[in-house]
Amino acid sequence: MGSSRSVSATLHIARRKLTVTNLQKVLYPSGFTKGEVLDYYVRVSPVMLKYLRDRAVTLKRYPSGTIGAAKFFFEKNCPPHRPDWVVTKTVPGANGPGPNHCLINDAAALVWAANLAALELHVTMARASAPDRPTAIVFDLDPGPPAGLAECLSLGLKLRDVLAALGLESFPKTSGGKGLHVYVPLNTGRATFADTKRFAHAVAMVFERENADRVTATMSKSVRGGKVFVDWSQNDNHKTTVCAYSLRARDEPTVSTPLTWDEVAAADAKGRAASLVFRAPDVLERTDKLGDLFEPITTLKQKLPQL
Repeated sequence: MGSSRSVSATLHIARRKLTVTNLQKVLYPSGFTKGEVLDYYVRVSPVMLKYLRDRAVTLKRYPSGTIGAAKFFFEKNCPPHRPDWVVTKTVPGANGPGPNHCLINDAAALVWAANLAALELHVTMARASAPDRPTAIVFDLDPGPPAGLAECLSLGLKLRDVLAALGLESFPKTSGGKGLHVYVPLNTGRATFADTKRFAHAVAMVFERENADRVTATMSKSVRGGKVFVDWSQNDNHKTTVCAYSLRARDEPTVSTPLTWDEVAAADAKGRAASLVFRAPDVLERTDKLGDLFEPITTLKQKLPQL
């Protein structure tokens, strides 16, 4: 696993003081260390916090890293040993009160979570302050082997066009793995999860009917082989989706990366899906050069059409 010597440091971030530990511990087979994970989250925080702030967060923790058959666990309830400045919020679950989630509202809280080896951060589609009002719709294009990211690109472009025909602008990001996420911002405070889930399901069913050889809207894994599952079910108050700019627990420190549709189209046309797989250093270069491509998700107001 490489070196795991206990090198620690005291950081001052967002007017907070915190101690981070095991900085030389290798968390990815490629050699990416815990110190590099923390550095990434510090540097990406100015853009990433827009998608974390005031949202219930589920931590996906890898105490031993992603190497081999490393164990991980999801942590919905915010750890009781958290600093008193880490804000929490209990949000509704599927059948009543849900977990007491962490809210990652500033860079210090983000680094604190990363120091727990929470490599992945998954967030709800609604803000914790209005938990029954999703701010966006998400379509998670999830390929079943041997389908992969390449198949998701061409279908993502078709989905973009279907949504555009309904008067909706959409924005893509990679899952950080083999999938593609297509977001439709709403930001009006009017739609409920019942509305967005019904809409997403209807669109997914139409998409399946028009692309039956390549697409399924059925959740059963038995029918996904070689097809792309258009996962509409993430549009639910107790579901979470990996946050934009979150690391993923892969062999390499890949990131769920916002894209432009022009990038998707170019990669699809050239058969170069791999060109859209970005590691943490690549994402920092992209944000320096391109800014935050996902920002319309937080600002663009769109009305959900009737189907």
